[in-house]
Amino acid sequence: MLQILFSPSEGKNSGGDAQEEVLFGALDARKEILDSYREIVLSNDEEAIKELFGFKKFSECMPYIVDIYNSPLMHAIARYKGVAYDYLEYQQQDEQTQEYLRQHTLIFSNLYGPIRGGDTIANYKVKQGNAIGAIAPEKFYKDRFSYQLDLYLQDKEVLDLRAGYYDKFYKVTKPYTTLKFLKNGKTVSHWAKAYRGIVLREIAKAGIDSLDAFNSLEIEGLNVHEIKKTKNKTEIVYNIVE
Repeated sequence: MLQILFSPSEGKNSGGDAQEEVLFGALDARKEILDSYREIVLSNDEEAIKELFGFKKFSECMPYIVDIYNSPLMHAIARYKGVAYDYLEYQQQDEQTQEYLRQHTLIFSNLYGPIRGGDTIANYKVKQGNAIGAIAPEKFYKDRFSYQLDLYLQDKEVLDLRAGYYDKFYKVTKPYTTLKFLKNGKTVSHWAKAYRGIVLREIAKAGIDSLDAFNSLEIEGLNVHEIKKTKNKTEIVYNIVE
């Protein structure tokens, strides 16, 4: 089985009508950090809330001032919006493709930590790199979830589509594959998000279940430039063609 590691996004879709489900690794393992987040959000301390969310104006915070324990829930893969998710086009996919994304994607949230695409989460906001009270999310989740992730992934093939920042949450210890995108010989950053979304979308639509099958998948706009192998990491370098 292929498991795809993916980044979250700063933007979120509000609302939701999904049923509550047990999160990957269980809710109790997150209670300390979720309680800290909830305390700040419901504190009426405008400066603390703005700092946590990364906003300059308190009016921008309003959609996220909710009790995460008593809020509408949405599948994580549908909750996020941003460049990668715009190109993923989750809502436009058929049910089979959506189900693939819910089952095969593992997203590294700045609040919830590692969650499956099908896990149901509340609307929230944590600026990347920010502490939640006295808790650094990347250290919190690396300490508590690395062993569990090792066990979860031990019988799966891994395609890591995360941005480099999320290595701080979990470093893959088994052989895995990652991607790099070049345009005119230069590494792209903003468009890398778009192409990660495109790659995930095409994998899901094709129902890819192994790295061998992925390596045979043709994706419009991408040509393999080279494949690099170092230790347990295989990096596929793509040229973006127009």
